[in-house]
This record gives sequence, C-alpha cells and structure tokens, in this order.
Amino acid sequence: MFELLNTNIPHFIPWQQTVGVMEMVVKGLIIGIVASAPMGPVGVLCIQRTLNKGRWYGFSTGCGATLSDIIYAIITGYGLSFVVDYIEDPHVIFWLKLIGSVLLFIFGIFTFRSNPVQSVRTVSRNKGNLVHNFITGFAVTVSNPAIIFLFVAMFSQFTFIIPDNWLPQIVGYIFIIGGALLWWFLLTWLIDKVRNKFEERGLWVINRVIGIIVMIVSAFMAIWTLSGNSIPAFY
Repeated sequence: MFELLNTNIPHFIPWQQTVGVMEMVVKGLIIGIVASAPMGPVGVLCIQRTLNKGRWYGFSTGCGATLSDIIYAIITGYGLSFVVDYIEDPHVIFWLKLIGSVLLFIFGIFTFRSNPVQSVRTVSRNKGNLVHNFITGFAVTVSNPAIIFLFVAMFSQFTFIIPDNWLPQIVGYIFIIGGALLWWFLLTWLIDKVRNKFEERGLWVINRVIGIIVMIVSAFMAIWTLSGNSIPAFY
C-alpha cells in the first residue's frame, strides 16, 4: 500500500507550484465559512442578538468573531511558515493533507454531537451599540484558541501556505475574512426572516447539518488525496 501512496505523491508537485490568485480566493472563502459555521458560543450569541435586538447587532457580533478568526489564522500561517522546507516536500504535503482530512472529519463529528442549546443564555434587550456587540463577539471568540487546530487542519488539506508567493497568500487571508463575513451576513439575514418561527431546536438542526457536511467533504478529500490528486485548481 505504501508503494501505491508513494507513486501517487509526485502528482502534488506541479499543482503546488502553480497556485494562482483565483484558487486562493476559493480556498479563503471555504476556510472562512467552515471556521465560522459551527454553532459555538459566539454563533448562539449572534443568533440571540439578531432575535432580541435586530439583525445588524447580530452581524456586528459576527464581525467581532471574524477579527478573532483572522488573527488566529495569521498566527497559524506564520507558525507553519517556519517549517516551509518541509511543507514544500511532496511526501510531507501528502501526509499533511491526509491528516488534515482526518482532523476535519473529527471536527465534523464533534460539531454533529455538540448541542448548542446548552450555550443559550439570557441576552439583555438593551441594544447598547454596534461597537459593544463587536467587542463582545471578539472577546468570546478570542478566548477559544483551540480554533488554531481547525486552521492547521484546513491549511494542511488545502495547501494554504504557499512559499515565496505572497500575492496569492495575502489574497487567501483576505478572503478568509470574506468567507466569515459572508456566513454571518447570510445567517443573520435568515434568522431575521424567520424570527417569528425560530426555536432553540433550530440551533441543534443547524449544527447537525454543518457537522454532516464537514464529515462528507473531509471523507471525500481523504479519498481524493489517497488517489494522488489535490483540490482542483482555478486559473
């Protein structure tokens, strides 16, 4: 079996060397959405504020979470850049992708099994201001550095760290922000539209759907990696 894997590994080499801006746009969007989507404490807080205060108060909470996410994403990328020589090795790329898929699958299981309703707490109807909501969204998210492990898994699977290719790399980080903001914008829009019908069980359903999607995608990526391929490029 290892001989078969070694035969497939060289297919990663030309793909990694020709990563373009458009490909990093797609990767950044996906990473930003996946990092934001699970209904953790900040997701629950965002929904509660949307229901109790209004859509833009919920969205500003998500924006604060986005700032925390991009800080941890940059820290993760900076840390991985120290082992850039290993990242360029096609054998290391192969195993990083495979391990990244496994970690994402475990993350999907954790998301599926978690119950966000337990994070529900009383939210004051005092609107305060958008800055306050932004700051609290940031504080709740930045207090959970475990998200670094999620970024390590996704950066590994998507070969997000591109040595000596700064323009696509910067674009990738920008679109991690874009993906996260897109998620919070759509989530608050949806909750605002169904505010009269939304129940706490909806949090549990959203989390289960997200967990299933992550597990399916990570399983597909693992099979794709074992076949000697990589995420299709966009040029």
